[in-house]
Amino acid sequence: MATVELTKENFDRTVSENDFILIDFWASWCGPCRQFAPVYEQASERHDDLVFAKVDTEAQQELAAAFEIRSIPTLMIVRENVAVFAQPGALPETALEDVIGQARALDMDEVRKSVAEAEAAARANAPGGAAQDGGAASA
Repeated sequence: MATVELTKENFDRTVSENDFILIDFWASWCGPCRQFAPVYEQASERHDDLVFAKVDTEAQQELAAAFEIRSIPTLMIVRENVAVFAQPGALPETALEDVIGQARALDMDEVRKSVAEAEAAARANAPGGAAQDGGAASA
């Protein structure tokens, strides 16, 4: 399967319409990106049930900034609208296959539960969060 070029215009739709998407953040001037490209393309042919996408960080600077991409290439995996993996660096074929296998094996109900718990804890510990509000209300 050919890779999909993601832009700020089609990003949200593409991610929301697909349950499992791999995203390669890259740039044409980046040597490691050029080395990773054929590995990524070959994986897309082996896993035709998954969506393989690319974000050109030069052309799509807003997307790169939104995901705080600091180093390229960066591979991100999004399952059911949850980013389950993000790592900079060009992965060798075996490592990419391993990451795909691990992402396939995730129990997304457990992942969503963990995300919700982490978000609740962050809100409770934030300045003005529930923990402090509760204390002030009972005083």
